[in-house]
Amino acid sequence: MLDYDREADTYDASRGGEARAAAAARAVLDLIPDTPGRLLDLACGTGIVTRRLAAGRPALRVTGADLAAAMARRAGARLPGAVVRADSRRLPFGTGTFHAVTSVWLLHLLDPEDVRAVVAECARVLRPGGIYVTTVDKAAAHDVGSDIDAVLASRPRRPARDETATVTAHAVRHGLRPAGQASFRGVGQGRSPRTTIADLRRGWFTQLPPGEPRTEEFAARLSRLPDQDRPRPDPVFALRAFRKPVTEHEPYRP
Repeated sequence: MLDYDREADTYDASRGGEARAAAAARAVLDLIPDTPGRLLDLACGTGIVTRRLAAGRPALRVTGADLAAAMARRAGARLPGAVVRADSRRLPFGTGTFHAVTSVWLLHLLDPEDVRAVVAECARVLRPGGIYVTTVDKAAAHDVGSDIDAVLASRPRRPARDETATVTAHAVRHGLRPAGQASFRGVGQGRSPRTTIADLRRGWFTQLPPGEPRTEEFAARLSRLPDQDRPRPDPVFALRAFRKPVTEHEPYRP
């Protein structure tokens, strides 16, 4: 996993900046009722999306939480007094505290046990009737049918920890019910061959370690593609929403 304390200074610029944050926030807010209450944004990072969630829902009291100290500091500068350092697997909030919980670009980073723990905690801190919104299938979003994807098609991949079916199963196990879906474009995140080579050598996209001969084989093939610095299409990220029933016996309608 990346060292997010070290990444904090360059994170926004390397991840599509304000344009991507605006697209993400719009899609998340489309899944959250416009009613008064409290919203928790888990793994809020620099707060670039969190700030837009707060601006888009003035009736909601928004709290951001992130484990990385540098990220939390940056988020705190954007939302003074509204950001805490917290481990998403063990949230420092009471049961039923929030009307909405969001986790954008979090679950794909975690081990399977931690994914289960985070979804369980999100369900616990939600009020009855509350909504949990999360990104799913993040790795698949980057497969846009480009020539880069064709070169990398045979690479050994890490199992996706945030598959829709897996996340849904965890949510249902903890009493949540599917409540909608949305998507948004990762503006400015289209990959070029040159940037893909650099990321491949960092160990991204694959189970091959940096320096492994097959990594260099893929890098050589990528280096022969045309337009080395032209970004291919942006990824399209998927969101799923889950609702906590108002009553224990509310029927489940998948």
